[in-house]
Amino acid sequence: MYYVTFRAFGHENVVGKHKSTVEITSENFLTREGTCIIGIQATQTLADLDSAIKKLAVLETTKIVLVMEVNGIIEQVTGTGGPGLTYSDSVSMVARTSSYQCGRTLMVHADKAASDLSEEFVNNLKDSRAVINCELHFIDQ
Repeated sequence: MYYVTFRAFGHENVVGKHKSTVEITSENFLTREGTCIIGIQATQTLADLDSAIKKLAVLETTKIVLVMEVNGIIEQVTGTGGPGLTYSDSVSMVARTSSYQCGRTLMVHADKAASDLSEEFVNNLKDSRAVINCELHFIDQ
């Protein structure tokens, strides 16, 4: 198992209403149209992950877990790896409930989208001072 910790931050335009994805970005801005984005200014990008993690990510048997905590509230999104996960993007990481894979995709077959996150969790993310403590777990099964 490998795991990585990083931080992201809230923003007043967090909506958390997207029905098929959850996204964290390293960008420092967010518009209301980004309904899947729940955190900005991430200190970790997919492109910067260790090569051993990238090798695990392409396996459909790898369980990938994103754990997020803000103000004591914890949410977890669990999915799997896939052969098309290149982890080449240096801006976004997207957990997808679908099987779609690209350079921005963190995991596929995720058990939650932004709209599935608790209202209390999302409301805490609407504060630009909110710090989201994140962990990524890569479990080879």
